[in-house]
Amino acid sequence: MPSQILVVGSSNTDMVVKADKLPAPGETVIGGTFLMNPGGKGANQAVAIARLIEPLAGGSITFVAKVGNDIFGRQALSGFEREGINTSYILTDADNPSGVALINVDASGENCITVAPGSNANLQPIETEAALQAANSDALVLLQLEIPLPTVEYVIRKAAERGLRVILNPAPAQPLPADLFSNLFLITPNETEAELLTGIRVTDLPTAQQAAQKFHDMGVMNVVITLGSKGAYLHTSENRGQLIDAPLVKAIDTTAAGDCFNGALTVALSEGKTLPDAVAFACQAASISVTRMGAQASVPYRNEF
Repeated sequence: MPSQILVVGSSNTDMVVKADKLPAPGETVIGGTFLMNPGGKGANQAVAIARLIEPLAGGSITFVAKVGNDIFGRQALSGFEREGINTSYILTDADNPSGVALINVDASGENCITVAPGSNANLQPIETEAALQAANSDALVLLQLEIPLPTVEYVIRKAAERGLRVILNPAPAQPLPADLFSNLFLITPNETEAELLTGIRVTDLPTAQQAAQKFHDMGVMNVVITLGSKGAYLHTSENRGQLIDAPLVKAIDTTAAGDCFNGALTVALSEGKTLPDAVAFACQAASISVTRMGAQASVPYRNEF
């Protein structure tokens, strides 16, 4: 039976403008298409997992988050329930609005994003305790960095104490406490995040290997550095590393590609796949997502593979 998956993270409403190019400072770009979609790194990953797990085989996904007492929060909850996500541990914040992200996307699919965290910034460490206690002993726990760092630290340490496998997607990039890394089963930075955390600029496979080794030296068991259209670099304590290619596609929006990757990777691991097979599965899912507009709207279903 697949392992239970617990995602702890953010929920936002994404307001997306697609135009020929991204505006420079002080510039106004005319002619864009506007979309409003559910998003947030935690929510995107939870939805990706819900769409990719095999529920008939016993897979399950629980999301821990905090939303505002507003229309965005209510719409988010309804969406999670439609996806089959367990929302028992999603809290409503009476004092802060739901999170919002403003996203610009250019003609090649590149984007720039500004986030107003709202209720996400008020998810307290103790508010995750009930979900952690309810998790099965073989559960996988997936986190990102759009909620307060003390909450991220609390969840990682508590989960590690129980022997749960913890996956950290260290995005958006920010410094992390040095003693946190030894509690991680897997870390999944992109090139920018890997450089910030290790001090090594990732520009090719040799520098990816150096950054991955630095993560091992810091205590992380397994490392996956995502490399965009090039695929992902996997480095484990038993394997010096390998590049896993991504399928070649024409990208139109990369907004949630990393979230789709992390959700798919976690699903594959929950089903007992090896790390190389899990990374290949995740590359395939992310490659489908970049051919579509939106965050959660771009995430594929299992039957599309």
